[in-house]
Amino acid sequence: MILLKQLLLLSFALPFAFPQDAEPSLILQINQPQLDKLDAQAHCTSWRVAVEANNLSPWKTVPEECRDYVMEYMRGRGYLLDLQRVADEAVLYARSVKLNGDGKFAWIFDVDETLLSNLPYYAQHGYGSEIFDGGKFDEWVEMGRAPAIESSLKVYEEVLNLGFKVILLTGRSERYRGVTVENLFQSGFRDWGMLILRSSEDHGKTAMVYKSEKRREVEQEGYEIVGNSGDQWSDLLGSSMSIRSFKLPNPMYYIP
Repeated sequence: MILLKQLLLLSFALPFAFPQDAEPSLILQINQPQLDKLDAQAHCTSWRVAVEANNLSPWKTVPEECRDYVMEYMRGRGYLLDLQRVADEAVLYARSVKLNGDGKFAWIFDVDETLLSNLPYYAQHGYGSEIFDGGKFDEWVEMGRAPAIESSLKVYEEVLNLGFKVILLTGRSERYRGVTVENLFQSGFRDWGMLILRSSEDHGKTAMVYKSEKRREVEQEGYEIVGNSGDQWSDLLGSSMSIRSFKLPNPMYYIP
């Protein structure tokens, strides 16, 4: 958008800078391919903003015309800056909370795309432009090689050091507890209070229903959920919500 404005300003200014009989080759022109590229980028930026604002109807894949845009965003500085912005705000908030020392102030973290990054997997599967294949993703999970999201690791450590009860609430199946624990440890995450995974009774529930029920159980154990970090709105919305929630960016997939 900034580039377009600059080009338009130049197009107005240049006629006054050159004589009327100037050679046509000296006059700045915006050709159609350039305009098409600017329009495509604006379209995909608008789509991503709608995703992050939870304004889209349920969607299954990244639009094909936005595949390269999402790839560049996820591999570029924009994604890292957005993650850091969320992390900075979470730390500021966590430091502002007055803990009473009873150990009952809880902070919930999602796992995938919140603490651990599955970007290596999605880089091999179109950055979300392919229909999700649960079997292939489970094979990736079993490898236990998802790296830490560094900004989230710093939030995690800060929250622990401040004295919050850290609870990990993930949509992963209970059968992946062992590999998930190992992956988290290898990536620097330790000393959590609870790790909650889907049991056989939870399969078939939407993420929002499942996570709402688990948060309610946490509250019934006497905890107050002060903070919640997740990359999906279904990590954060529903019932038994935290006092404040932090939505990490993720334009690659949607989980209801």
